[in-house]
Amino acid sequence: MNPLPILGISMGDPASIGPEVTVKAIADPAVTSTCRPIVVGDAEVLRRTIESCGVDLLVHVIDEVENADFADGTLSVYDLGNVDSNELEPGEISAMCGAASFEYVTTNIDLAMRGRIDGTVTGPINKESINLAGHRFSGHTEIYAEQTGTSRYAMLLVEGNLRVVHVSTHVSLREACDLVRKERVLESIELMHDACLQLGIPDPRIGVAGLNPHASDGGLFGDEEQNEILPAIEAARGKGMTVEGPVPSDTLFPKAVGGLYDGCVVMYHDQGHIPFKIVGFDWDREARKMSSVRGVNITLGLPIIRTSVDHGTAMEIAGRNIASADAMKLAIDYAVRLHQARQVT
Repeated sequence: MNPLPILGISMGDPASIGPEVTVKAIADPAVTSTCRPIVVGDAEVLRRTIESCGVDLLVHVIDEVENADFADGTLSVYDLGNVDSNELEPGEISAMCGAASFEYVTTNIDLAMRGRIDGTVTGPINKESINLAGHRFSGHTEIYAEQTGTSRYAMLLVEGNLRVVHVSTHVSLREACDLVRKERVLESIELMHDACLQLGIPDPRIGVAGLNPHASDGGLFGDEEQNEILPAIEAARGKGMTVEGPVPSDTLFPKAVGGLYDGCVVMYHDQGHIPFKIVGFDWDREARKMSSVRGVNITLGLPIIRTSVDHGTAMEIAGRNIASADAMKLAIDYAVRLHQARQVT
């Protein structure tokens, strides 16, 4: 039997950089030496992308996983044929592309849930496009949770030493403050702890951010730390976890990047995403583009493996052959690592 896992890669919004970073990643022999990739998407879009990027790949269309061809230089595409190439405009938000990208995601999930593939990797989708298509979701995480029937889940961001789980993600800042509750903070700590173990980190040290400036300075700037966050930390310690906090977020992240913490739990979306992207994104001032975009988004708590690039659709550079595939390569690598961890356990 071939020991390499079969990974389904949903190519993302057809009008985005998703197809570009997908073909660039799979064209790298270092990627195909660790897994057997199948792209769930549109074959014609991928053919055009391969031609425009000048990569050496031949599209092999399949409608069943067992018909895939994993030979070097071959791109097996689980073709849904749901894009009219004559209407497709790179960088354009549309209901057509929203419907197509949503179907790529749900098909990929279905293949994994039925055991046809070993894990899923997702390219970027555009929230406006999928909502134009009538799908009321704020992102991949919520789609995966509904499609797999998962109620206890979280987003994990990984780049180098920095690993971040959020108590809340795609909600307003006002609502995010209301969601800082002991039960959810404790759940996020537990998910972070379990994720570290899966990634091969024994007895992980977890730092938990405060919600307010200076972690409220003993209640001067709010009471969430005392009433909700600290009780969650104490409960986690009672379960044998090594947890520190609440730590002011402006000191939590320098310590985490330096290696003091194996994982960080933050209270809301931007509290975690801003420092994460400062670490993972490299802007080339002279070329006026990102020279490298790194970082992986992993959904914790699911019955299947899901990793993703942690960048958006970048519609402004779609079709220009300047997108970095670094994050897609890392997402594939982490899917392989998670599969291997599951095989051991």
